[in-house]
Amino acid sequence: MSRQLSSLLPTSSRRASRRSSRRTPRHTSLALAAGLTAAGLVAAAGTAHADEHAIPGTAGATTLTGVAEATRPAFYEPPATIPSIPGTVIRQEPATQVLDPLGVTATFYDARRIMYSSRDREGHPIAVTGLVVQPRAPYVGTTRRPVIGYAVGTQGMGDRCAPSRQFAENTEYESALMAGLLARGYTLAITDYQGLGTPGTHTYMTRAAQGQAVLDAVRATEGAGFSDTTPESPVGITGYSQGGGAAAAAAELASTYAPELQVKGVAAGAVPADLAAVSRVVDGTLYSAFGFYATAGLNAAYHIDPAQTLSAQGVETLKKVEGACVTDLFDSSFVSSSVLTHDGKPLSSLFDSEPMKSVLADNRIGQRKPAMPALLTHSMLDDVIPFAVGKQLAKDWCAKGATVSFQANLAPGHVGGIAPHVAAVPGWFEARFLGLPAISTCTLL
Repeated sequence: MSRQLSSLLPTSSRRASRRSSRRTPRHTSLALAAGLTAAGLVAAAGTAHADEHAIPGTAGATTLTGVAEATRPAFYEPPATIPSIPGTVIRQEPATQVLDPLGVTATFYDARRIMYSSRDREGHPIAVTGLVVQPRAPYVGTTRRPVIGYAVGTQGMGDRCAPSRQFAENTEYESALMAGLLARGYTLAITDYQGLGTPGTHTYMTRAAQGQAVLDAVRATEGAGFSDTTPESPVGITGYSQGGGAAAAAAELASTYAPELQVKGVAAGAVPADLAAVSRVVDGTLYSAFGFYATAGLNAAYHIDPAQTLSAQGVETLKKVEGACVTDLFDSSFVSSSVLTHDGKPLSSLFDSEPMKSVLADNRIGQRKPAMPALLTHSMLDDVIPFAVGKQLAKDWCAKGATVSFQANLAPGHVGGIAPHVAAVPGWFEARFLGLPAISTCTLL
Protein backbone atom coordinates (compact mmCIF):
# COMPACT_ATOMS: atom_id res chain seq x y z
CA MET A 1 0.00 0.00 0.00
CA SER A 2 1.34 3.46 -0.81
CA ARG A 3 2.26 5.87 1.95
CA GLN A 4 -0.22 8.34 0.44
CA LEU A 5 -3.03 5.82 0.75
CA SER A 6 -2.03 5.02 4.30
CA SER A 7 -2.26 8.70 5.17
CA LEU A 8 -5.95 8.69 4.27
CA LEU A 9 -6.81 6.14 6.89
CA PRO A 10 -7.11 7.16 10.55
CA THR A 11 -4.89 5.05 12.76
CA SER A 12 -7.40 4.38 15.50
CA SER A 13 -9.75 1.43 15.07
CA ARG A 14 -11.65 -0.15 17.89
CA ARG A 15 -11.63 -3.89 18.08
CA ALA A 16 -14.83 -5.78 18.62
CA SER A 17 -15.35 -6.74 22.25
CA ARG A 18 -15.84 -10.33 23.34
CA ARG A 19 -18.99 -11.72 21.75
CA SER A 20 -21.71 -13.44 23.69
CA SER A 21 -21.41 -17.21 23.89
CA ARG A 22 -24.68 -17.56 21.99
CA ARG A 23 -23.25 -16.16 18.78
CA THR A 24 -20.41 -16.93 16.45
CA PRO A 25 -17.56 -14.38 16.79
CA ARG A 26 -17.98 -11.48 14.39
CA HIS A 27 -14.97 -10.03 12.61
CA THR A 28 -14.62 -6.28 12.34
CA SER A 29 -13.93 -4.82 8.89
CA LEU A 30 -10.94 -2.50 8.97
CA ALA A 31 -10.29 0.70 7.10
CA LEU A 32 -9.30 -0.87 3.80
CA ALA A 33 -12.65 -2.65 3.69
CA ALA A 34 -14.18 0.76 3.08
CA GLY A 35 -16.44 1.54 0.14
CA LEU A 36 -16.49 4.52 -2.10
CA THR A 37 -19.25 5.97 -4.16
CA ALA A 38 -21.83 4.81 -6.62
CA ALA A 39 -21.05 7.89 -8.67
CA GLY A 40 -17.40 7.83 -7.76
CA LEU A 41 -17.01 11.61 -7.52
CA VAL A 42 -14.44 11.80 -4.78
CA ALA A 43 -12.19 14.44 -3.33
CA ALA A 44 -8.44 14.19 -3.27
CA ALA A 45 -6.67 13.64 0.04
CA GLY A 46 -6.50 16.82 2.05
CA THR A 47 -6.07 17.72 5.64
CA ALA A 48 -8.31 15.76 7.95
CA HIS A 49 -11.72 17.13 8.75
CA ALA A 50 -11.62 19.45 11.76
CA ASP A 51 -13.43 16.87 13.87
CA GLU A 52 -12.49 13.42 12.66
CA HIS A 53 -14.12 11.89 15.72
CA ALA A 54 -17.57 13.11 14.66
CA ILE A 55 -18.59 9.66 13.43
CA PRO A 56 -21.97 9.54 11.66
CA GLY A 57 -24.42 7.49 13.65
CA THR A 58 -23.06 8.52 17.05
CA ALA A 59 -24.43 11.02 19.56
CA GLY A 60 -23.61 14.62 18.67
CA ALA A 61 -22.02 13.84 15.30
CA THR A 62 -21.81 16.89 13.04
CA THR A 63 -22.12 17.06 9.27
CA LEU A 64 -19.20 17.18 6.86
CA THR A 65 -19.77 20.83 5.93
CA GLY A 66 -20.94 21.94 9.36
CA VAL A 67 -24.44 22.69 8.08
CA ALA A 68 -27.02 22.23 10.82
CA GLU A 69 -29.37 19.27 10.50
CA ALA A 70 -33.10 19.63 10.96
CA THR A 71 -34.51 18.52 14.29
CA ARG A 72 -35.06 14.78 14.14
CA PRO A 73 -37.54 12.65 16.12
CA ALA A 74 -36.14 11.54 19.48
CA PHE A 75 -36.18 7.92 18.33
CA TYR A 76 -33.33 8.67 15.90
CA GLU A 77 -30.95 10.13 18.51
CA PRO A 78 -28.26 7.54 19.40
CA PRO A 79 -27.40 6.84 23.03
CA ALA A 80 -24.10 8.08 24.43
CA THR A 81 -22.80 4.52 24.56
CA ILE A 82 -23.47 2.16 21.68
CA PRO A 83 -23.41 -1.62 22.26
CA SER A 84 -20.19 -3.16 20.96
CA ILE A 85 -21.89 -6.29 19.61
CA PRO A 86 -23.16 -5.61 16.07
CA GLY A 87 -26.85 -6.29 15.56
CA THR A 88 -27.84 -5.47 19.13
CA VAL A 89 -31.25 -3.79 19.32
CA ILE A 90 -30.98 -0.41 21.05
CA ARG A 91 -34.66 0.49 20.85
CA GLN A 92 -37.78 -0.26 18.87
CA GLU A 93 -41.31 1.08 18.42
CA PRO A 94 -44.38 0.31 16.30
CA ALA A 95 -44.09 1.73 12.78
CA THR A 96 -47.27 3.70 12.24
CA GLN A 97 -48.34 5.35 8.99
CA VAL A 98 -49.89 8.77 8.54
CA LEU A 99 -52.47 7.38 6.10
CA ASP A 100 -53.43 4.63 8.52
CA PRO A 101 -54.25 6.36 11.83
CA LEU A 102 -56.47 3.47 12.92
CA GLY A 103 -53.68 0.95 12.49
CA VAL A 104 -55.50 -1.23 9.96
CA THR A 105 -52.23 -2.40 8.39
CA ALA A 106 -51.16 -3.71 11.81
CA THR A 107 -53.77 -6.42 11.31
CA PHE A 108 -51.69 -7.86 8.49
CA TYR A 109 -48.12 -6.89 9.38
CA ASP A 110 -45.97 -6.51 12.45
CA ALA A 111 -43.95 -3.44 11.44
CA ARG A 112 -41.43 -1.85 13.77
CA ARG A 113 -38.86 0.87 13.58
CA ILE A 114 -35.61 -0.27 15.11
CA MET A 115 -32.31 1.24 16.15
CA TYR A 116 -29.47 -1.26 16.29
CA SER A 117 -25.71 -1.32 16.60
CA SER A 118 -23.43 -1.75 13.61
CA ARG A 119 -19.94 -0.65 12.61
CA ASP A 120 -18.54 1.97 10.29
CA ARG A 121 -15.79 1.31 7.77
CA GLU A 122 -13.12 1.65 10.48
CA GLY A 123 -14.83 -0.67 12.93
CA HIS A 124 -16.25 1.98 15.25
CA PRO A 125 -19.61 1.10 16.85
CA ILE A 126 -22.43 3.16 15.34
CA ALA A 127 -26.20 3.31 15.73
CA VAL A 128 -28.23 2.59 12.60
CA THR A 129 -31.99 2.79 12.24
CA GLY A 130 -34.29 0.82 10.00
CA LEU A 131 -37.58 -0.97 9.66
CA VAL A 132 -38.58 -4.61 10.09
CA VAL A 133 -41.85 -5.86 8.55
CA GLN A 134 -43.18 -9.35 9.19
CA PRO A 135 -46.50 -10.69 7.83
CA ARG A 136 -48.82 -11.86 10.61
CA ALA A 137 -50.15 -14.76 8.55
CA PRO A 138 -48.39 -18.05 9.32
CA TYR A 139 -45.54 -18.82 6.97
CA VAL A 140 -46.23 -21.68 4.57
CA GLY A 141 -42.99 -23.36 3.69
CA THR A 142 -40.58 -26.17 4.51
CA THR A 143 -38.30 -23.97 6.63
CA ARG A 144 -38.67 -21.32 9.26
CA ARG A 145 -39.87 -17.99 7.92
CA PRO A 146 -37.01 -16.50 5.86
CA VAL A 147 -35.58 -13.07 6.59
CA ILE A 148 -34.63 -10.80 3.69
CA GLY A 149 -31.97 -8.17 4.26
CA TYR A 150 -33.44 -5.50 2.00
CA ALA A 151 -31.05 -2.76 0.86
CA VAL A 152 -32.87 0.25 -0.58
CA GLY A 153 -31.72 2.25 -3.56
CA THR A 154 -30.67 5.90 -3.40
CA GLN A 155 -32.83 7.89 -1.00
CA GLY A 156 -30.75 11.07 -0.67
CA MET A 157 -28.62 12.53 2.11
CA GLY A 158 -30.98 14.32 4.51
CA ASP A 159 -32.29 12.61 7.63
CA ARG A 160 -35.83 13.05 6.35
CA CYS A 161 -34.92 10.70 3.49
CA ALA A 162 -34.39 7.69 5.77
CA PRO A 163 -36.57 4.79 4.56
CA SER A 164 -38.00 4.17 8.03
CA ARG A 165 -39.23 7.76 8.14
CA GLN A 166 -40.55 7.74 4.59
CA PHE A 167 -42.53 4.56 5.20
CA ALA A 168 -44.27 6.34 8.08
CA GLU A 169 -45.30 9.12 5.69
CA ASN A 170 -46.12 6.80 2.78
CA THR A 171 -43.50 8.45 0.57
CA GLU A 172 -41.03 5.55 0.24
CA TYR A 173 -40.87 4.64 -3.45
CA GLU A 174 -39.57 1.13 -2.80
CA SER A 175 -42.57 0.06 -0.73
CA ALA A 176 -44.33 -1.20 -3.88
CA LEU A 177 -41.22 -3.16 -4.87
CA MET A 178 -41.34 -5.15 -1.63
CA ALA A 179 -44.86 -6.46 -2.18
CA GLY A 180 -43.76 -9.68 -3.90
CA LEU A 181 -41.44 -10.62 -1.04
CA LEU A 182 -44.05 -9.88 1.63
CA ALA A 183 -46.61 -11.88 -0.38
CA ARG A 184 -44.28 -14.88 -0.04
CA GLY A 185 -44.46 -14.46 3.72
CA TYR A 186 -40.88 -13.28 4.19
CA THR A 187 -39.75 -10.94 6.94
CA LEU A 188 -38.03 -7.82 5.58
CA ALA A 189 -35.17 -6.17 7.48
CA ILE A 190 -34.66 -2.75 5.87
CA THR A 191 -31.68 -0.63 6.89
CA ASP A 192 -31.48 3.16 6.77
CA TYR A 193 -27.65 2.93 6.41
CA GLN A 194 -25.07 4.91 8.38
CA GLY A 195 -25.95 8.54 9.05
CA LEU A 196 -29.28 8.48 7.24
CA GLY A 197 -31.81 9.43 9.90
CA THR A 198 -29.18 9.62 12.63
CA PRO A 199 -26.67 12.44 13.35
CA GLY A 200 -23.92 13.19 10.87
CA THR A 201 -23.50 12.86 7.11
CA HIS A 202 -24.83 9.76 5.38
CA THR A 203 -21.79 7.82 4.17
CA TYR A 204 -23.39 7.23 0.79
CA MET A 205 -22.07 4.12 -0.99
CA THR A 206 -19.34 3.38 1.56
CA ARG A 207 -19.00 -0.31 0.80
CA ALA A 208 -18.12 -1.84 4.16
CA ALA A 209 -20.47 0.34 6.19
CA GLN A 210 -23.39 -0.39 3.88
CA GLY A 211 -22.79 -4.13 3.73
CA GLN A 212 -22.42 -4.36 7.48
CA ALA A 213 -25.56 -2.30 8.08
CA VAL A 214 -27.52 -4.77 5.92
CA LEU A 215 -26.18 -7.81 7.78
CA ASP A 216 -26.70 -6.24 11.19
CA ALA A 217 -30.31 -5.36 10.34
CA VAL A 218 -30.90 -9.07 9.77
CA ARG A 219 -29.23 -9.86 13.09
CA ALA A 220 -31.42 -7.29 14.82
CA THR A 221 -34.65 -9.03 13.76
CA GLU A 222 -33.85 -11.81 16.21
CA GLY A 223 -33.07 -9.41 19.03
CA ALA A 224 -36.25 -7.45 18.35
CA GLY A 225 -38.27 -10.50 19.38
CA PHE A 226 -40.05 -11.36 16.13
CA SER A 227 -41.69 -14.70 16.83
CA ASP A 228 -40.58 -16.56 13.71
CA THR A 229 -36.97 -15.35 13.69
CA THR A 230 -34.26 -17.57 15.14
CA PRO A 231 -30.55 -18.22 14.42
CA GLU A 232 -31.73 -21.02 12.11
CA SER A 233 -33.87 -18.73 9.94
CA PRO A 234 -32.81 -18.81 6.28
CA VAL A 235 -31.62 -15.44 5.01
CA GLY A 236 -31.67 -13.73 1.63
CA ILE A 237 -30.10 -10.39 0.69
CA THR A 238 -31.37 -8.12 -2.07
CA GLY A 239 -31.13 -4.60 -3.41
CA TYR A 240 -30.96 -2.50 -6.57
CA SER A 241 -28.61 0.37 -7.51
CA GLN A 242 -27.16 1.73 -4.24
CA GLY A 243 -29.00 -1.17 -2.67
CA GLY A 244 -27.42 -3.53 -5.21
CA GLY A 245 -24.00 -2.32 -4.11
CA ALA A 246 -24.92 -2.75 -0.46
CA ALA A 247 -26.35 -6.23 -1.09
CA ALA A 248 -23.27 -7.30 -3.06
CA ALA A 249 -21.00 -5.92 -0.35
CA ALA A 250 -22.99 -7.80 2.29
CA ALA A 251 -22.66 -10.99 0.26
CA GLU A 252 -18.90 -10.62 0.11
CA LEU A 253 -18.64 -9.83 3.83
CA ALA A 254 -21.14 -12.35 5.22
CA SER A 255 -18.81 -15.31 5.67
CA THR A 256 -16.38 -13.33 7.81
CA TYR A 257 -18.45 -10.51 9.33
CA ALA A 258 -21.64 -12.47 10.06
CA PRO A 259 -20.78 -16.18 9.68
CA GLU A 260 -23.63 -17.28 11.93
CA LEU A 261 -26.29 -16.03 9.50
CA GLN A 262 -27.78 -18.72 7.27
CA VAL A 263 -27.48 -16.74 4.04
CA LYS A 264 -28.89 -18.80 1.17
CA GLY A 265 -28.51 -16.31 -1.64
CA VAL A 266 -28.03 -12.72 -2.78
CA ALA A 267 -30.02 -11.03 -5.55
CA ALA A 268 -28.46 -7.73 -6.60
CA GLY A 269 -29.46 -5.46 -9.46
CA ALA A 270 -27.42 -2.79 -11.27
CA VAL A 271 -24.47 -3.12 -8.90
CA PRO A 272 -22.04 -0.15 -9.03
CA ALA A 273 -19.03 -2.45 -8.76
CA ASP A 274 -16.57 -0.26 -10.70
CA LEU A 275 -17.02 3.17 -9.19
CA ALA A 276 -14.70 5.05 -11.52
CA ALA A 277 -16.64 3.84 -14.55
CA VAL A 278 -19.92 4.92 -13.00
CA SER A 279 -18.50 8.34 -12.18
CA ARG A 280 -17.63 9.13 -15.75
CA VAL A 281 -21.18 8.30 -16.85
CA VAL A 282 -23.18 10.37 -14.36
CA ASP A 283 -21.10 13.56 -14.13
CA GLY A 284 -22.94 16.45 -15.74
CA THR A 285 -26.08 14.43 -16.48
CA LEU A 286 -29.60 14.22 -15.13
CA TYR A 287 -28.12 12.19 -12.29
CA SER A 288 -25.36 14.61 -11.26
CA ALA A 289 -26.77 14.71 -7.75
CA PHE A 290 -25.65 11.12 -7.21
CA GLY A 291 -22.08 12.32 -7.67
CA PHE A 292 -22.54 15.09 -5.13
CA TYR A 293 -24.10 12.66 -2.65
CA ALA A 294 -21.07 10.47 -3.16
CA THR A 295 -18.59 13.29 -2.69
CA ALA A 296 -20.17 14.24 0.63
CA GLY A 297 -20.51 10.63 1.75
CA LEU A 298 -16.94 9.62 1.01
CA ASN A 299 -15.39 12.76 2.47
CA ALA A 300 -17.40 12.17 5.64
CA ALA A 301 -16.34 8.51 5.82
CA TYR A 302 -12.67 9.39 5.37
CA HIS A 303 -12.65 12.64 7.41
CA ILE A 304 -11.45 14.64 4.39
CA ASP A 305 -11.92 18.40 4.12
CA PRO A 306 -13.78 18.95 0.82
CA ALA A 307 -12.38 22.47 0.53
CA GLN A 308 -9.03 20.94 -0.45
CA THR A 309 -10.51 20.10 -3.84
CA LEU A 310 -13.78 21.99 -4.16
CA SER A 311 -14.18 25.71 -4.69
CA ALA A 312 -16.40 27.82 -2.46
CA GLN A 313 -19.24 27.12 -4.88
CA GLY A 314 -18.51 23.43 -4.64
CA VAL A 315 -18.62 23.44 -0.85
CA GLU A 316 -21.90 25.37 -0.94
CA THR A 317 -23.28 22.70 -3.28
CA LEU A 318 -22.38 20.02 -0.74
CA LYS A 319 -24.12 21.99 2.00
CA LYS A 320 -27.32 21.89 -0.02
CA VAL A 321 -26.83 18.24 -0.87
CA GLU A 322 -26.50 17.23 2.78
CA GLY A 323 -30.18 17.98 3.36
CA ALA A 324 -31.50 16.80 -0.02
CA CYS A 325 -33.55 13.73 -0.94
CA VAL A 326 -33.66 11.97 -4.29
CA THR A 327 -36.91 13.81 -4.95
CA ASP A 328 -34.74 16.93 -5.21
CA LEU A 329 -32.73 15.31 -8.01
CA PHE A 330 -33.48 18.00 -10.59
CA ASP A 331 -31.95 20.74 -8.42
CA SER A 332 -28.51 19.46 -9.39
CA SER A 333 -29.17 17.98 -12.80
CA PHE A 334 -26.66 18.65 -15.60
CA VAL A 335 -24.17 20.35 -13.26
CA SER A 336 -20.65 19.20 -14.06
CA SER A 337 -18.19 18.70 -11.23
CA SER A 338 -15.65 20.71 -13.22
CA VAL A 339 -17.45 23.94 -12.32
CA LEU A 340 -17.13 23.12 -8.63
CA THR A 341 -13.39 22.43 -8.37
CA HIS A 342 -10.43 24.75 -7.85
CA ASP A 343 -8.71 23.72 -11.07
CA GLY A 344 -11.77 23.43 -13.30
CA LYS A 345 -11.22 19.74 -13.91
CA PRO A 346 -13.82 17.04 -13.20
CA LEU A 347 -13.26 15.13 -10.00
CA SER A 348 -12.87 11.95 -12.02
CA SER A 349 -9.52 13.32 -13.25
CA LEU A 350 -8.13 12.36 -9.84
CA PHE A 351 -8.88 8.66 -10.27
CA ASP A 352 -5.78 7.79 -12.25
CA SER A 353 -3.35 9.20 -9.69
CA GLU A 354 -2.60 8.35 -6.09
CA PRO A 355 -4.09 8.14 -3.59
CA MET A 356 -7.47 7.74 -5.26
CA LYS A 357 -6.27 5.12 -7.74
CA SER A 358 -5.41 2.78 -4.87
CA VAL A 359 -8.54 3.64 -2.88
CA LEU A 360 -10.79 2.86 -5.84
CA ALA A 361 -8.95 -0.38 -6.52
CA ASP A 362 -9.18 -1.46 -2.89
CA ASN A 363 -12.93 -0.86 -2.85
CA ARG A 364 -14.00 -2.46 -6.07
CA ILE A 365 -16.78 -4.99 -5.59
CA GLY A 366 -15.82 -8.31 -7.10
CA GLN A 367 -12.51 -8.88 -5.35
CA ARG A 368 -14.05 -11.21 -2.76
CA LYS A 369 -15.95 -14.41 -3.41
CA PRO A 370 -19.52 -14.55 -2.06
CA ALA A 371 -20.07 -17.81 -0.20
CA MET A 372 -23.67 -18.12 -1.40
CA PRO A 373 -25.33 -18.31 -4.86
CA ALA A 374 -25.87 -14.97 -6.54
CA LEU A 375 -28.43 -13.57 -8.96
CA LEU A 376 -27.24 -10.44 -10.77
CA THR A 377 -29.56 -8.44 -13.04
CA HIS A 378 -28.69 -5.48 -15.24
CA SER A 379 -30.28 -3.60 -18.10
CA MET A 380 -28.21 -3.34 -21.27
CA LEU A 381 -29.65 0.19 -21.61
CA ASP A 382 -28.73 1.38 -18.10
CA ASP A 383 -27.87 5.09 -18.28
CA VAL A 384 -26.41 5.37 -14.77
CA ILE A 385 -24.47 2.18 -14.02
CA PRO A 386 -23.02 0.81 -17.27
CA PHE A 387 -24.10 -2.68 -18.27
CA ALA A 388 -20.43 -3.61 -18.70
CA VAL A 389 -19.88 -2.92 -14.98
CA GLY A 390 -22.53 -5.42 -13.95
CA LYS A 391 -21.35 -8.05 -16.40
CA GLN A 392 -17.76 -7.66 -15.23
CA LEU A 393 -18.85 -8.23 -11.62
CA ALA A 394 -20.47 -11.48 -12.71
CA LYS A 395 -17.23 -12.49 -14.46
CA ASP A 396 -15.16 -11.57 -11.42
CA TRP A 397 -17.30 -13.64 -9.07
CA CYS A 398 -17.38 -16.54 -11.53
CA ALA A 399 -13.58 -16.46 -11.78
CA LYS A 400 -13.41 -16.88 -8.02
CA GLY A 401 -15.62 -19.96 -8.14
CA ALA A 402 -18.93 -18.42 -7.10
CA THR A 403 -22.27 -19.68 -8.42
CA VAL A 404 -23.66 -16.76 -10.42
CA SER A 405 -26.77 -16.37 -12.56
CA PHE A 406 -26.43 -13.21 -14.65
CA GLN A 407 -29.65 -11.96 -16.20
CA ALA A 408 -29.44 -9.19 -18.80
CA ASN A 409 -32.52 -7.30 -19.96
CA LEU A 410 -33.50 -4.49 -22.32
CA ALA A 411 -35.48 -2.37 -19.88
CA PRO A 412 -35.30 1.35 -20.70
CA GLY A 413 -32.64 3.01 -18.58
CA HIS A 414 -31.56 2.59 -14.98
CA VAL A 415 -35.02 3.18 -13.55
CA GLY A 416 -36.59 0.78 -16.04
CA GLY A 417 -34.22 -1.97 -14.93
CA ILE A 418 -35.94 -2.13 -11.57
CA ALA A 419 -39.00 -3.95 -12.97
CA PRO A 420 -37.30 -7.09 -14.34
CA HIS A 421 -35.13 -7.25 -11.22
CA VAL A 422 -38.12 -7.15 -8.87
CA ALA A 423 -39.95 -9.72 -10.99
CA ALA A 424 -37.05 -12.20 -10.86
CA VAL A 425 -36.18 -12.01 -7.17
CA PRO A 426 -39.07 -13.69 -5.25
CA GLY A 427 -39.07 -16.89 -7.28
CA TRP A 428 -35.29 -17.11 -7.22
CA PHE A 429 -35.28 -16.81 -3.42
CA GLU A 430 -38.06 -19.37 -3.11
CA ALA A 431 -35.88 -21.91 -4.94
CA ARG A 432 -32.94 -21.15 -2.65
CA PHE A 433 -35.05 -21.59 0.49
CA LEU A 434 -36.38 -24.90 -0.86
CA GLY A 435 -32.81 -26.09 -1.20
CA LEU A 436 -32.90 -26.38 -4.98
CA PRO A 437 -29.54 -26.08 -6.75
CA ALA A 438 -28.83 -22.64 -8.21
CA ILE A 439 -28.21 -22.44 -11.94
CA SER A 440 -24.93 -20.86 -12.99
CA THR A 441 -24.52 -18.91 -16.23
CA CYS A 442 -20.78 -18.45 -15.78
CA THR A 443 -19.96 -20.47 -18.89
CA LEU A 444 -22.08 -18.08 -20.98
CA LEU A 445 -20.34 -14.86 -19.94
